[in-house]
Amino acid sequence: MNYAVIMCGGSGSRFWPKSRRSFPKQFLKTVGERTMIQSTVDRISKFIPLENIYIVTNKCYISTIQEQVPKILNENIIIEPMIRETAACIGYSAIKLLKYDPEAVMIVLPSDHYIQDEEEFINTLQQGLEIANQNNYLVTMGIKPTRPETAYGYIETGKGFSCDYRVPTYKVKRFTEKPNKEKAQEFIDKGTYLWNSGMFIWKAAVLMRQYEKFLPDMYDCLKAIGEAIGTEMEEKVVEQEYMNIDGISIDYGILEKTWDVYVMESSFKWDDIGSWTALERYLTIDENGNASKGSSNLVDTHNCLLYSDKRLIAAVGVEDLIVVETEDVILVCKKDRDQDIKLLLKTLESDRDKKTYI
Repeated sequence: MNYAVIMCGGSGSRFWPKSRRSFPKQFLKTVGERTMIQSTVDRISKFIPLENIYIVTNKCYISTIQEQVPKILNENIIIEPMIRETAACIGYSAIKLLKYDPEAVMIVLPSDHYIQDEEEFINTLQQGLEIANQNNYLVTMGIKPTRPETAYGYIETGKGFSCDYRVPTYKVKRFTEKPNKEKAQEFIDKGTYLWNSGMFIWKAAVLMRQYEKFLPDMYDCLKAIGEAIGTEMEEKVVEQEYMNIDGISIDYGILEKTWDVYVMESSFKWDDIGSWTALERYLTIDENGNASKGSSNLVDTHNCLLYSDKRLIAAVGVEDLIVVETEDVILVCKKDRDQDIKLLLKTLESDRDKKTYI
């Protein structure tokens, strides 16, 4: 049977100060009138029945998930005791599904992506399920790049899939982490690279064989968790085993090592609105190149992004800035440094008196 697993544990740090640890970006209305997690569930529930949709998250987000997507069954909320990156998150979900369905096929989705053309998205998922079912391959969804984006990982495509699928499908040649702008432009010019969307399709049992081969220590932990699922010891065993897991992404841990990965060149519009400059693409731009949401008054100001919850943002004679106003924080950042907001959060983390702002 087919299942969807939605990963909903990220902190959305590049979207600070609007996104906080206690209420990260997946619970915000960034584009449109639905939050990102609501939009994700709305989209996939047109293809996968609600009883087969799972959300994997942290304990601190349970009440928010129940409030925002009450149609998700409580027993379908998988709770991680601590953050251990996507390999643990996905592996735990796979073990959970296999406990009740040895033939489970997983669609793995982040909770904070923006997707247009839902019909094409669903058609692409359908093809991915066919490939995963018929060939026991790991399948990922790539996006044809439209700009030299430095915030995304890239996938280099290899030989085309032998079957005549409507969505072009290739053997993955290599995964590449976030490049600088010059390297990203090289990828686009070469024409054989796709953005790594972080969306995957595979049989849970096939995936676990990859863990056994490439992440044997994590596999042992997940196997112990699987044996405890459904018993009164489950919560205790999950917590104990998670303490023994080293955090690593599914890309580093599995996908970059195995030869059994294929990528579909997806044509639906996709965006990971993970930073302020990404949000700018969905705001109204004035004649001076300024994007704004909320109240602002500008004089001789150019190419700025201004986001206000309540108070007026007034600017004179500035350019290329991000200015964000929230109830307790004002962020001022050069637009070309928005990826470094994470560095700012590290300094706040080290300051005992300022941790509350994170």
